[in-house]
Amino acid sequence: MSTLNELIEQVENPELKARIRTEVARLSKQKKFGLVFEEHLPECTPLYEIPVKKGATVALKAGKANETYTVLCIDDGMATCERQDNHEHAQFSVADLVCVAKFGEAIYPYLKPIDSVCNAPDSSLWHALIEADNYHALQLLVYLYGGMVDCIYIDPPYNTGAKDWKYNNDYVDSNDSYRHSKWLSMMQKRLKLAKQLLNTKDSVLIVTIDEKEYLHLGCLLEEMFPEARIQMVSSVINPGGASRFNAFNRTNEFIYFVMFGNAAPMALPLNDEWKGNIKGGSRDTLRWRELRRASTNARRIDRPNLFYPIYLSNDGSRILGCGESPSFSDDYKKWKSPYENSIIIFPIRPNGEEGNWQLSQVKLMEMYKKGFVKIGNYRSENTAFSYLAEGEREKIEKGLFPIIGRKEDGSIIVDDSNYQAKFIPGTQWWIGSHDATQQGSKIINNIVGRGRFDFPKSLYAVHDTIRFFVANKPNALIVDFFAGSGTTLHAVNLLNAEDGGNRRCIMVTNNEVSADESKEFLAKGIHPGDDEWNAKGIARYVTWPRTVCSIEGHDVNGKPLQGKYLGSDLEMSAGFKANAAFFHLGFLDKNAVAIGRQFKELLPLLWMKAGAIGPCPKLPMNKPLPEYIILPENRFAVLIDENAFHPFSKELAKAPEIDVAYIVTDSERGYRQMISKLNIETTFQLYRDYLDNFRINKAR
Repeated sequence: MSTLNELIEQVENPELKARIRTEVARLSKQKKFGLVFEEHLPECTPLYEIPVKKGATVALKAGKANETYTVLCIDDGMATCERQDNHEHAQFSVADLVCVAKFGEAIYPYLKPIDSVCNAPDSSLWHALIEADNYHALQLLVYLYGGMVDCIYIDPPYNTGAKDWKYNNDYVDSNDSYRHSKWLSMMQKRLKLAKQLLNTKDSVLIVTIDEKEYLHLGCLLEEMFPEARIQMVSSVINPGGASRFNAFNRTNEFIYFVMFGNAAPMALPLNDEWKGNIKGGSRDTLRWRELRRASTNARRIDRPNLFYPIYLSNDGSRILGCGESPSFSDDYKKWKSPYENSIIIFPIRPNGEEGNWQLSQVKLMEMYKKGFVKIGNYRSENTAFSYLAEGEREKIEKGLFPIIGRKEDGSIIVDDSNYQAKFIPGTQWWIGSHDATQQGSKIINNIVGRGRFDFPKSLYAVHDTIRFFVANKPNALIVDFFAGSGTTLHAVNLLNAEDGGNRRCIMVTNNEVSADESKEFLAKGIHPGDDEWNAKGIARYVTWPRTVCSIEGHDVNGKPLQGKYLGSDLEMSAGFKANAAFFHLGFLDKNAVAIGRQFKELLPLLWMKAGAIGPCPKLPMNKPLPEYIILPENRFAVLIDENAFHPFSKELAKAPEIDVAYIVTDSERGYRQMISKLNIETTFQLYRDYLDNFRINKAR
């Protein structure tokens, strides 16, 4: 529709223009069932590291990425260009241009190391931050980890109307009549790739959103993931409320949980903040259930075999035994006890109606001997009994409640001082630690300083949300491709520190500067891709500094962080026993890759594909390539020259740690012959695997 409107504006005849507008308006009212929105193709990505050459597709650095030109020639630093939509010619300084790629074109990525932090040299666990447009980064991740991700947590732009996100390098504001469909188009492209990342047998996609797009997002998720179970939670993140003009103050946001396969929220030990959100109420001790049935099938006629007498000692201290179930023709009121000094108790309901017991006679006496049946306050034939249901008995058997004695009636006495009840909360979360101001803004301000990032998530909100799905997965792979300030990796490190887990987090964020900074830089002649611009971008100015500082336990000035993490004894100044690598996503020339000229650039990508184990290896850029490399610390090896297969295989046999081998050869037959002689679980053929099977931007 947006394209049609642009074309209509080019019609010179005013009468014809008016008639076309009328017809288009009529057609636009014919709605389909479901979510209908503009695709807004193409979406383009600036490629700042690619040199501007003759024949290249370019855009102005300070312009819209989809307003593209073809470079016709370059003379003395000036490029003569032809605009691709209307074929008009123009001249620009080469310094003002940037190469761009349209979604759908083949792009070949690599990971350029920028920095790393190692606070656990003995650990093989390495997180990763990738600076990139998240669409291309997702395509790379699908190649690296397709079907392997346990949890995706994203906090996409909320499309509030403020300048909080760009489409084709242009801010989308409240005056843009297509801002909702642009947002949906942007999300749809990325969610299609996210779906390929997730483990279909057991994984979860978690998306946070506010009231501006939650209805659209819900419809989009239902449309894209019909096989999943979807639930939405309302979470209070601003108890004081954010004012809305002519509306209620906003205190909450929404969290969508898209659950695949066996994925489901786990019952977890939750602190007192969650008491009002706990499914079934709070139960911190053993739950004794009434022996007389009170719900469905509670009448004698429903379960006649469970209408029987219990013989209780006259002092109410012990159960002597049980009797047979009387027939309906018997007068149970005249029943006689076989025991001296005893009374008879039948399951008579408070209204005088004949009921039944929960347990059979045999099961009752078996559990009574074990101490799993309790006698209530003595009330003669109205004395009540209670027992431990199967779930409660399992807690005893697992040692969650150590038995420390018995009461006079024989029922067990347990030690519940160390027990932590586990619960699944409801869908309304009002948790103090989820306050985005107190546990989001203050935390990041203390680490990187004020003014670097607005509206971060509460660290504990992200921690809790993820924990419901990965608490039982100590080796989970977690991805966040709208990483923002880096809260997700911070939360994963906190979770690992609490339970000894080895969960790995991969974050993706662009390196945008704020709208005000952009305006200021452009006025000074500083453009995207320049060093000054990059230094103030979110990835390098916020996300990575926070990652380094939280791992090492200090702020950006080197001062130790103060305080402890909530709900634990973990000092912030102690940091985390974790490591992380920081990469920029760049793009390679296909022909150079095919003839092996860019192997050194591809090495970090191979490291990631092999599991990102140990520090990312490096090869000297000024030395020739070796015939092969064996990397036991990283658990992978590469045969670079197939003529060296014999010594390569001999060295590989000495390194049982190696799980992955890459073989550089153009021969499919040769590749098959070589891997048949290697005792390696996973192998890949280079560069065919990269060029043929990994097609960035090619629909899969």
